[in-house]
Amino acid sequence: MNTLLLVNWGHVWMVTGLGFLLVFVLLVVLIFILKGFGAIMQKVTAAPAPKAAQVKQQPLPQKKEDNEMAINSNVTAAIAMALHLSYFGGEHDEEPTRITIIPHHTTWNDKMYGMNNLIR
Repeated sequence: MNTLLLVNWGHVWMVTGLGFLLVFVLLVVLIFILKGFGAIMQKVTAAPAPKAAQVKQQPLPQKKEDNEMAINSNVTAAIAMALHLSYFGGEHDEEPTRITIIPHHTTWNDKMYGMNNLIR
């Protein structure tokens, strides 16, 4: 019963308070560091582009056929084969509907080794 009184509670509360204070101070310091990095990165990304990249590009002349898609015969054959194989009764993998779990007994999952022999 008297063991409760052997603890120096003044020191316990002081260490607890210093711990909480240290955590909050470090969080505030971390916030300032991250805000500083953010300001530095905004300056780096807002740097002007080199003069070579500032050259104005001329738009390409529009053709009448640009609105229509031009598909060559190889693309048409690939699309037709994909549709045939996947939708129209072509090749398809049949997945098994039964799930089997085969237990593997190793020393990592063997319950026998985790039991304590308390009865002697």
